[in-house]
Amino acid sequence: MKYVLLGKLNPEWFTRSNQRIEAAKRKLGTLGIKLESFYYTQGAYDFVDVVDAADAEAMLAFSLWYAQQGYGSITTMPAFTSADMEHALNKMKG
Repeated sequence: MKYVLLGKLNPEWFTRSNQRIEAAKRKLGTLGIKLESFYYTQGAYDFVDVVDAADAEAMLAFSLWYAQQGYGSITTMPAFTSADMEHALNKMKG
């Protein structure tokens, strides 16, 4: 399943982004999560990632680890394809 991660960085990590990114990539790998894209952003969030994970528990583990490291915070949102939406709409209709 794909997830969109909206991230806010703690200020001390702005100047050490390479260290944070490499550690995060390693942790994602150990949790079986594939990083598909990564973008820095302006506005309410500092970055947006798209990842592919087997389950929500892996995402929860990553979010908890990320916060524990002091990197910042992550809002995780499941992402659905148009086929997923069609399937859900068909279920809704009964």
